[in-house]
Amino acid sequence: MPTSTRPWRPFTANCCVVEEGAVLGNLSRCRPTRTEFSKKVVNLPPFRRLSYSDLSGGSPSSARFTVGLGFGADLHAFQLGELRAITHNFSSSFLLGEGGFGPVHKGYVDDKLRQGLKAQPVAVKVLNTEGLQGHREWLAEVIFLGQLRHPNLVKLIGYCCEDEDRLLVYEFMPRGSLENHLFRRSPVSLSWGTRLKIAIGAAKGLAFLHSADKPVIYRDFKTSNILLDSVGFHGKAVRFRSGKAGTRGEDTHVTTRVMGTHGYAAPEYVMTGHLTTKSDVYSFGVVLLELLTGRRSMDRSRPKKEENIVDWAKPYLTSARKVRYIMDARLGGQYSLKGARDAAALTLQCLSSNAKDRPRMAAVVETLQGLQHLKDMAVNSGSWTATPLAGRRVLSARTKTGGKMGGARRNAVSAKLK
Repeated sequence: MPTSTRPWRPFTANCCVVEEGAVLGNLSRCRPTRTEFSKKVVNLPPFRRLSYSDLSGGSPSSARFTVGLGFGADLHAFQLGELRAITHNFSSSFLLGEGGFGPVHKGYVDDKLRQGLKAQPVAVKVLNTEGLQGHREWLAEVIFLGQLRHPNLVKLIGYCCEDEDRLLVYEFMPRGSLENHLFRRSPVSLSWGTRLKIAIGAAKGLAFLHSADKPVIYRDFKTSNILLDSVGFHGKAVRFRSGKAGTRGEDTHVTTRVMGTHGYAAPEYVMTGHLTTKSDVYSFGVVLLELLTGRRSMDRSRPKKEENIVDWAKPYLTSARKVRYIMDARLGGQYSLKGARDAAALTLQCLSSNAKDRPRMAAVVETLQGLQHLKDMAVNSGSWTATPLAGRRVLSARTKTGGKMGGARRNAVSAKLK
């Protein structure tokens, strides 16, 4: 297993504090000085349970809550040797993928490995230990996913904190990510119903995070962070990076170094570093747009004006009659006309340049659920065109100036989202 080229530095003080069981402060802006390292570093023995004081840098006399009390009673602290064994020494044959965090390997645990741990396949994420940022992300996931449990959040089973190695053990999601299914080169694509189901599941996960008394901001919501289960393509969110935004109902924000993925990050976050739950709503709107169009948020292979999906598609979302021109051609017209139009109106609300005009995720869930059983298929109505929009260069004057989506439908959807 690869190790860092420089000594591992444990987490230090003053990055955040713990209050009433919630992490406060800013995990992503910790920039400890050498003096802080020498005076306030929290020494980590080769193997032990993680505690809240590792975040706050409290004194030895301060209360130390174990994982079982503070981070979730069902989290397991694994030893590195155990994770080596279940992944066949992190064999390339068991490699599921690799991202900015590090490689992810498949493993299998039996019910004899830990008391209370059922036999199951798992995904073992190995942190790339270069730099403190990776460690902070690892620690944030242990804290938040260890505390938060919801059917639409990928379950964190356990972790490993041994010497300089940092690993996370998740439930295994056999269908992989939404990104892989939505953008793979295949004539067979996700159906309209499946896309709605995935969107609803992911929206429920975000709504759960946002509805907490101390709301949690996801910060990097995108298709590669939505994993699909083996039963019915239910979407589950994984790997969120941020923390507490403030007491529910307050107009509060977290200020961070901008770290979201280009194409998904809300404009106010990019400009100011101010992060709110409405920043997540914008990112969700981008994912909705990807589900509607079958296009990536950023695609450098397309003509310049079509590289950014929001810039390209937004004018079409303002007109009900033009939505059909941006629908994914691989759907073959097998989608609800009303469903597509209402989903487009919802997407437009989520992508509002004014964060306060974006809907709450609870309202997003309600709207999407109302679209599930519509049967007015475009292919049967004569409204579907088999000719994709790719290559169109001319929009009508009304589209260019952002013509309004007329009729009671747009007004009704907008009113519901308020």
